[in-house]
Amino acid sequence: MTQQITGELFKCMIMNAAAAIENNKQEINDLNVFPVPDGDTGTNMSLTIGAAEKALASISPGTIGQAAEATAAAMLRGARGNSGVILSLLFRGLSRRLKDCDCADATDFAAALTWGVESAYKAVMKPAEGTILTVSRLAASAAVLAAENEMDLETMFEHAIEQGDIALADTVNINPVLKKAGVVDAGAKGYMYILQGMLLALQGEMLTKLIIKTEVSEKADFTKFTSEDIKFAYCTEFIVEKTHKSDVEMFSAFLNARGDSVVLVDDDDIIKVHVHTNEPGVVLTEALTYGALLSIKIENMREQHTEAMDGSGADITATSQEPEVAQIKDIGFAVVCVGEGIEELFSDLGADAFISGGQTMNPSTQDILEKIANTPAETVFVLPNNKNIIMAAEQCIPLSDKRIIVIPTRSIPQGVAAMLAADTIRDADEIVARMTEAAQYVRTVHITVAARNSVFDDMDIMEGEYLALLDDVLIASGADFDALMEIVKGELNKAVPEFITIYAGADVTEEDAITVSDSLGRDFQSAETMLIMGKQPIYHYIISAE
Repeated sequence: MTQQITGELFKCMIMNAAAAIENNKQEINDLNVFPVPDGDTGTNMSLTIGAAEKALASISPGTIGQAAEATAAAMLRGARGNSGVILSLLFRGLSRRLKDCDCADATDFAAALTWGVESAYKAVMKPAEGTILTVSRLAASAAVLAAENEMDLETMFEHAIEQGDIALADTVNINPVLKKAGVVDAGAKGYMYILQGMLLALQGEMLTKLIIKTEVSEKADFTKFTSEDIKFAYCTEFIVEKTHKSDVEMFSAFLNARGDSVVLVDDDDIIKVHVHTNEPGVVLTEALTYGALLSIKIENMREQHTEAMDGSGADITATSQEPEVAQIKDIGFAVVCVGEGIEELFSDLGADAFISGGQTMNPSTQDILEKIANTPAETVFVLPNNKNIIMAAEQCIPLSDKRIIVIPTRSIPQGVAAMLAADTIRDADEIVARMTEAAQYVRTVHITVAARNSVFDDMDIMEGEYLALLDDVLIASGADFDALMEIVKGELNKAVPEFITIYAGADVTEEDAITVSDSLGRDFQSAETMLIMGKQPIYHYIISAE
């Protein structure tokens, strides 16, 4: 019977938790009650804890404190979607409680679970019950009670899981949306798989990830390009031991100006770097200003390419013209969006960096953080443009030396209005006020097709039907697009709009988009109507009214 969780055992528990949720992620995805294609909960949670799995795979933690800290750090940067962020917060609180522990008994770990719950509740502005928050809280309470009754670790976990399963089953009664759909909360279900995976590791049973085999239709053909096609010749990797607090974002900007494929991980004690460059010596010299070099690996990719083609590998001397370093500004803007036309619009409005993402494509905290680091500005405004990305963006704030301000835009039109409001203003506090106010006056309609059969808000929805949502509220569904548009017009008319903008999606022809635009123009003659071929996925049309 296991009495203490060591660093290595905790590592095994996380590996098992990652396998458990990966093996069951589709079941969790299928619990999403909303019929609109969404950033699936199971996928987001699997990717989040998968980041911790990858981080732990390369280390042998001496203590549970070290293992928990590495887990929390990786999950924080890898968090995707609201479910992933909340999961990372649960493990962040847990790691803080175990920080100075060599190992943990039932009392220690139960207390750590409680710290995790408190961390998650504090970070969520409006905690909703009948969710992962409720289930994690009640599971932790059961763990504490079991530990107080001097139960061993395995029994404590069994009690936590038993109470968690009861709470999970009750989410369908607590949450009105779940009750109508007749399903339990997806995030809570994922959390229970994680606890079950951890218990199995405690009992000595390691799970294997299920692999779906697919036919590999092609193999990379190295003859399709020459070594001259490799712009930056040297794959350079190194670790710096930090000797003082430094502006690592400045180092990231330096690296991006001298190469590509930059990955920079800033931890408490080290900086780990991967970069493709033609000037490894210059990069390493700059790295020494941040601390001592602990390890270095440099590989000539042009030589590797030659060897891949014919087995030979003559040394090739790299030459390049040094790119110009971007000038650091006072204020910059990083925008989450997808679609060629939409990105071009934001670029015209002054956006400095683009994070690819949106519905079904929730970027991780690390994805957002990297774009913030590459934005040549001391203060960076981040526009998530999707309600499921706001929390991941907000987690970047304590992870950067830059001043990060997240404007909680929930749609592309809100983001556009916010950028227009910020034009010519240079004071950051005034920008916050203007952008926030401008976004609030925008009403957004999303038109897509149902991803699954569902009953939502007493509407029977069939897969493939058109759906219209006004500010994330379902207002119409049906197979007749023209009939659906009449309902949309009626709702927009209540806003008495002065400006109407139509963003046509990737699956819409220009002819069809013009037809929709002209129809809106005829019905709203007092409003200025604009059509933009946004080419966004998922949504056939995004329509804004201001």
